[in-house]
Formats: sequence, C-alpha cells, structure tokens
Amino acid sequence: MNTKDNQIINLFKEGKREQAFRRLYKYYSRIEKLILKQGGQKADAQDIFQEALIIFYRNLEKSKFKLTASCYTYLYAVSRYVWSDLRKKNIKNLPDLPKDITDLEQQIQKEKQYQKAESAFLKLGQRCQELLSLFYIKKQRLKAIAEQMQFSSEKIAKNQKYKCLQKAKAYYQS
Repeated sequence: MNTKDNQIINLFKEGKREQAFRRLYKYYSRIEKLILKQGGQKADAQDIFQEALIIFYRNLEKSKFKLTASCYTYLYAVSRYVWSDLRKKNIKNLPDLPKDITDLEQQIQKEKQYQKAESAFLKLGQRCQELLSLFYIKKQRLKAIAEQMQFSSEKIAKNQKYKCLQKAKAYYQS
C-alpha cells in the first residue's frame, strides 16, 4: 500500500467519507475501461464501480479486514469479480455481496500477480518484448522469429528468448 492509499483509509477512519470517496473516484475511468472492454455499457460500469465502493467501504468497517493490496487493485479485482458474477447470472440487477471473501481475495492476488508480470514485461527492452510477444502471443516458431528479427540462426533466437525470460523473471521477483 502506498501513501495515497493510507491517506484514503485514514480519511475513512476520521469520518471524512466524502473526501475518501472523491479520491477513490479517480480510479473510475480505469474500471469503466475494464467493463467496456468486456462488453458492458457505461451504465454497467457506473453500477459496478458503485458496488465495488460499497464492498470496499463495508470491508474497511470490519475489524478483521486488512487491505493487502492498493486501493486501485482492490477496487479493480472487486469490480471484475462483480462484473463476472453479473454476466454469469445474466440478470439486470446487481448481485448480492459475496458471502465468502476468500474468492475475492484470490481474485485480488491473481490481479496483483498479473500486474506484477505486466510491469516486469514492460521493463524489458523493446527487442525482448517483441521476441517474447512473437513467441508466446503470436505463437510463431523460432525459425520465423530468427528471420523476422534478423538473428543469424534459430539457435540464437532461442538463446535470446531464454535471456529475455531470465530478465523478466528477475524483474518479476524484485
């Protein structure tokens, strides 16, 4: 958790909910982007974000609750969970709050890992990003990658892929 997150939580503890919610609304556009990307409408995004804020606030009120991620990561994971649940049920009304918080915590952990992996990937040089994207996302063979990236052989492409993966792992673990 960073200083901004601590400030938001302190605002809630001090009873300054309106100020805290105002700060949390800075994350709305990112949540809206998630919902729109997954086939939702702006109205869905507004409803989902409101629901995520309610869940966040209610959990903060619990004495056992401890925020282990950033406020954004938590809201993102909750929003994704609520949206996924809503789509599964294929209903117009928002679902009830989840009874078992462990599912939600698992979603948050997965989201944190994903963001960490994405951050590690973005720290790689452009050439490593391109090589790994060609191999893992576009599913190209090493021979084709060697030709496209002008490596002298397939073996060199394989070695470069290994080095890039090692760099990514190092960034991920740091």
